[in-house]
Amino acid sequence: MCLGIPGRITAITDAGRQMALAEVSGVRREVNLACVADDGPLEALVGQWVLIHVGFAMAVIDADEAARTLDALRELGEAQEAVEAMAAGQRALEAGR
Repeated sequence: MCLGIPGRITAITDAGRQMALAEVSGVRREVNLACVADDGPLEALVGQWVLIHVGFAMAVIDADEAARTLDALRELGEAQEAVEAMAAGQRALEAGR
């Protein structure tokens, strides 16, 4: 099963590589914006909600859709697993620096 989870873009970390920092339920992680980048500046995506799957922002979504999706995922218990996996991945990345 594929799991996409909503996250809010908080900063552009590497415009050349189309990378940004996204926050998902308090956990921050770098994501690739290539799938949602258009001809405008990447900075326009800061503050936007995106659907994230395996480190890629797959689609821009509105705040209401993000909230409904997070609620549904929490009900299924999958959001916590995804957040824990992201936190573990972030800890591994930080340990490797």
